[in-house]
Amino acid sequence: MKGNNMHKRLVSVMMVVVLLTAGLAATGCPLPGRILDITGSTTVMPASKELAEAFMEKHPDVTIHVSGGGSSDGVRLVTERIADIGNSSRELKAEEKDAWPELITHHIAGDTIAVVVHPDNKVTNLTIEQIRDIYAREITCWAQAGGDPGAIAVISREEGSGTRAVFEEVVMGDKRILPGANFLMSNDAVRTAVQGTPLAIGYISSPYLIPEVKALDINGWAWTAADYPLPIRRLYKLTMGEPAGLVKEFLDFVLSPEGQKVVEQAGFLPVG
Repeated sequence: MKGNNMHKRLVSVMMVVVLLTAGLAATGCPLPGRILDITGSTTVMPASKELAEAFMEKHPDVTIHVSGGGSSDGVRLVTERIADIGNSSRELKAEEKDAWPELITHHIAGDTIAVVVHPDNKVTNLTIEQIRDIYAREITCWAQAGGDPGAIAVISREEGSGTRAVFEEVVMGDKRILPGANFLMSNDAVRTAVQGTPLAIGYISSPYLIPEVKALDINGWAWTAADYPLPIRRLYKLTMGEPAGLVKEFLDFVLSPEGQKVVEQAGFLPVG
């Protein structure tokens, strides 16, 4: 008799679980295991948001949270398993590869970095050396670079930014960006600062370009030219180990023709 009552209770509990699960599905709420957290590079964010929206439209039971913070945050949070996928706009560092040999990069897009000024600035072209000297504070006035008199407001990305890492590697060489610069947390923040500061200079991912800021030619080449001195860089999604389950479903979509079309529409270069 006792065993009979226990069996009835177990059946009742199972029925409640089934009913609750069915109720969640019926109301459109995502079930456990159908939520993705993606974080990291602000460069990759516009494409990530568009890809997330397109994927959720195809899979109404899935919720994808996309946030920024920089490439180093993307590495850290995915290795700490706080995020399911990390975004990075730079290559992994040697120490990151050593610390997390199971960390895998998935090449999902490409872009270039544009050096930008306010549209009213008469300067239209700088050399790599001039940009380096501006950020090293050896050139401090626009008149020294072919512009009107006025102190240059130098705007840079913060430590941990993949965009900054590429800029430092390609432009700065053995010099460094001095503390007198204004260090901002995202491409969007840099663009907004340049847009509102007539004497400013900054650098942003090319999909962030709008008419309210002016992309400078470098060494005489426009940022759209094949010989533009700042190279096309690869953008990545990061996973701890080979992706599986929902993470794999999403990455397969990102790299599919449909997903790569979304990447292109967001202003990035598709893979291949």
